Amino acid sequence: MSIPSVGKPAARHVSKDAVYMPANKRDADTAELGQVKFLTVAEVATVMRVSKMTVYRLVHSGELPAVRVGKSFRVPEKAVHDYLQNAYFDAG
Repeated sequence: MSIPSVGKPAARHVSKDAVYMPANKRDADTAELGQVKFLTVAEVATVMRVSKMTVYRLVHSGELPAVRVGKSFRVPEKAVHDYLQNAYFDAG
């Protein structure tokens, strides 16, 4: 008895408009990502002196950029400092 042939795997469709990044550009971007310090939501909340829920709201609204890692979020430290700098309000 022979095993039935499954056939060829389905071809992946790649758009003709797809942009391919040169290897040297990819390597440079990877090196830069290695230098980024990511903070947890709890760490961001501590730095900003707000609740974790406030940080989640900022992330979900898009006001604070974040990367999803599994079920949690990581926020670039520079994004937190940029957000605080732009949110500064001069009351006087």
